[in-house]
Amino acid sequence: MQRIEPRQEPQQQHGAPGPHDQSRQWQLPTGFANTGNQPHAQSFEEIYGVPENFLEIEVTDPQTHQPTSSPSSRYTTYLIRLSTNIPAFKLRRSEVRRRYSDFEVFRDLLERESARVSIPPLPGKVYLNRFDDGVIEERRRGLERFLKIVVGHPLLQTGSRVLGGFVQDPNWDRNAW
Repeated sequence: MQRIEPRQEPQQQHGAPGPHDQSRQWQLPTGFANTGNQPHAQSFEEIYGVPENFLEIEVTDPQTHQPTSSPSSRYTTYLIRLSTNIPAFKLRRSEVRRRYSDFEVFRDLLERESARVSIPPLPGKVYLNRFDDGVIEERRRGLERFLKIVVGHPLLQTGSRVLGGFVQDPNWDRNAW
C-alpha cells in the first residue's frame, strides 16, 4: 500500500497569513471528532482483520418446485445464507430454504412480538407470471432487502424469539408459533 504524503504549501510572502497560521481556527461540524493534525496509519490488522461484529446475509438460488401434477402446487424457495459473529445468533454460518409464504408468516410474527420496531414491508404478492425469471429475481432482491434490514436491527437481534430460527433453523415450522 502506498502512503500519500500531504502536499507542501507554498511559502507566503510579505507577512500574509498562511493556511497554517495559528490565528485561523477550523470549526468542525457537530458530531465530528477532531483527530488532530497527525495522520493515523492503520495497521495491517485494522485494515484486513475480522471486524469486531459482522453480519452478512443474502437471499439467493431461487428454485421452483412442483410436488404434484397440479399447476397450483408450484412454488419457489429461496436460499438464505447467513454468516456472522454476533452472539445473538446460535450458528456462525447457516443456510436454510424458505418460500415466500414463510416470509409472510415470519413478518406477521415479528410485528406481533416487536411492537417497538417498525417492520419493513415484503415485496408485493404476484398473481400473474409469478414463475417468470424476471419476477422471481425481483422478488429475491426484495426479500434480501427485507432480511438485511430485519436481521441488522439490534432490538430484533436481542429481543426476537422468532428471528434466529427463521434465518438459521432448517426445521423451522411456521405453525409452531
